[in-house]
Amino acid sequence: MMRRVTTVAELQRVIAQFRADGATVALVPTMGALHEGHLALVRRAVVEADVTVVSIFVNPRQFDRKDDLAAYPRSLDDDEDALRGLGEATPDLVYAPDVDEMYPSPPAVTVTVDDSLADRLCGASRPGHFDGVATVVTKLFNQVQPDLAVFGRKDRQQLQIIRRLVADLDVPVRIVPVSTVRDPDGVAMSSRNRRLTTKQRTDARVLAAALAAAVEQTRAARDAGGTVRIAELLTTMRDVLAEAPDVRLDYLEVVDPGTLGPPRPELPATSRLIAAVAAFVGEVRLIDNVELGDVDDEDALLAGVRSSEELGG
Repeated sequence: MMRRVTTVAELQRVIAQFRADGATVALVPTMGALHEGHLALVRRAVVEADVTVVSIFVNPRQFDRKDDLAAYPRSLDDDEDALRGLGEATPDLVYAPDVDEMYPSPPAVTVTVDDSLADRLCGASRPGHFDGVATVVTKLFNQVQPDLAVFGRKDRQQLQIIRRLVADLDVPVRIVPVSTVRDPDGVAMSSRNRRLTTKQRTDARVLAAALAAAVEQTRAARDAGGTVRIAELLTTMRDVLAEAPDVRLDYLEVVDPGTLGPPRPELPATSRLIAAVAAFVGEVRLIDNVELGDVDDEDALLAGVRSSEELGG
C-alpha cells in the first residue's frame, strides 16, 4: 500500500525498515502535476528496484521567474490518485515535503554546476536554474539514499548534469534514463501542456516536427554512408519551425551529448548528437530533443510525429 511521508525523519525511518529487509530502493524525483511521462518513470523504477519512492516537491530554487513558480500546478491528491492507478506499479512511498522541511533555513552551501554545462541550452535563459536542480537532487539523494534514480530524457540537459553530479561527487546512485513520452499528437508530455489553448496545442506540434526533420536528414546521410553538417541540420529545423509563426524560439541547437558543447561543423552521420529546441507557445515555454544516432530515441520521436500527422497536424 502506498504511503505518504512529509518529513525527512519519517522518510528515513521508513527507508531504514525496508533496508533492514535487504530491499533495494529507487527514487523518482518529480515536481508533481504528474502525467504519463512521470508514470513511465515510476513503472521503470518498480521494475528496477524492490522499493520505489516518488518525491513530489516544487523546488523554488530552480525557478528564475516568480510568476512561473506561482503558476506551476500543484495537485498532490490528484498525483496520488494517478500513482494508485498504476496497479502493481504503484510506488511504495510518496515523499512530499514542504519548503520549510526541504530548506529549514536559507542554505549557506549549495551545489554549483560549471558554466560549460549550465550556461547552454535551457541554462542560457534561466540563470541559476541548474544550480537549483543540482542542489535539490543532491538533498534528495542524501535524504532517500537510493540505489538508483530514474530521470526522463525530455529534460536532456538536466539528465546530463545529474550524471556528472553523480560521477564528479562520487554519489553511489545509478542513473536510469527513460525515453520521452509523447501524447498522440506528438507533443512531448509536460506539466506545462495543460496551460496551452487549443490553438497553442496545435502550434506546439511543430517542435517535434522540426526534430523529426533532423532525424530524417541524418538517417538519409547515414544510409548513404555520408556525413552531416550541423549548419544544414539547423536550417532544416528552422524551416519547419517557421511553419508556426506564433511559436517564439528560445533556442535551437545541435550539441555533443557528453559535453553539451558545440560539435565539429561536419561529422560522420553515425555520430551521436543532441538536437534540442525550446520555444514559447503563448506564454508557455516548452522543450524537446532527440538524440541523433540513438535509433530507439529516433524511432520514438518519429512514431509520435506520424501519429500527429494522422490526427491532421
